[in-house]
Amino acid sequence: QVQLVESGGGLVQAGDSLRLSCAASGRTFGSNTMGWFRQAPGKEREFVAAISWRGGNVNYADSVKGRFTISRDNAKNTVYLEMNSLKPEDTAVYYCAAYTRGLEYSSPGDSRKYGYWGQGTQVTVSS
Repeated sequence: QVQLVESGGGLVQAGDSLRLSCAASGRTFGSNTMGWFRQAPGKEREFVAAISWRGGNVNYADSVKGRFTISRDNAKNTVYLEMNSLKPEDTAVYYCAAYTRGLEYSSPGDSRKYGYWGQGTQVTVSS
């Protein structure tokens, strides 16, 4: 059974930092683009960041550029999202996802490219 399990969420104050982790099990994703999405209450799920299978390409939503950093450790089958200078508008459930197809990095912001999803971890930023 393929699973993506997020961890590291929590309640923090504005300006604080958090590091989310996403551990994969059931198969390796060393050849798959990995991404993070988020969904705030009453809003659509939105793209946050993506990283190609070897980490050579990354993309970020404009709203998190310069504050968030995505990385991966293929030996651990894990992807990370380092979040700094958090703002109340970053409050959301954060989801980890993996591309359905390997060795592809087209349209990393398109959620339809991702066939594997975690259950999400809540991040709440108070002002």
